[in-house]
Amino acid sequence: MRIERDQTIALAIDFQEKLIPAIKDHEALMKRVEIFLKGLKVLNVPTVITQQYTKGLGMSPQNIFDVVGTNEYLDKITFSACGVAEPLIRGKRYVLICGMEAHCCVLQTLIDVAALGYVPVLVTDCIGSRKDRDLQMAITRAGQEGAVITTYEAILFELLKEAGTPECKEILKLVK
Repeated sequence: MRIERDQTIALAIDFQEKLIPAIKDHEALMKRVEIFLKGLKVLNVPTVITQQYTKGLGMSPQNIFDVVGTNEYLDKITFSACGVAEPLIRGKRYVLICGMEAHCCVLQTLIDVAALGYVPVLVTDCIGSRKDRDLQMAITRAGQEGAVITTYEAILFELLKEAGTPECKEILKLVK
């Protein structure tokens, strides 16, 4: 199955100021996330930012909003982002998922996305948890739930489809 960009939307789940420092290898993770979100912007794939209990966990870093091109986010108190994001997902087939924590909000969102009939695509190098074991469990469970498992570079090139375009040149600059 090829993932087509005109049928795709992305969810950036709970990259929040009080949670990020607790995530294992968070600095490297956030660099990959920024590249991924910049690539989606180049490809005109819409991205929805969610925040878990903003009052307690704080805002997403400003660079996330800047890269996505909005200051809007969906606040939630449920672990799954699907409830607040589903109206924006309608009309799409594929839901790219990145975020934290992988074994909690990311996984529950993925399960709900699949249950609603969409194809969840887990961007494994753009998810994080405090513990490696929880991260690995989330990836395993995502596969069991029928998610497409990928990396940010692989999915950007799949959405791109062809070389030699201005978009391809921009994507190449990002991933090098």
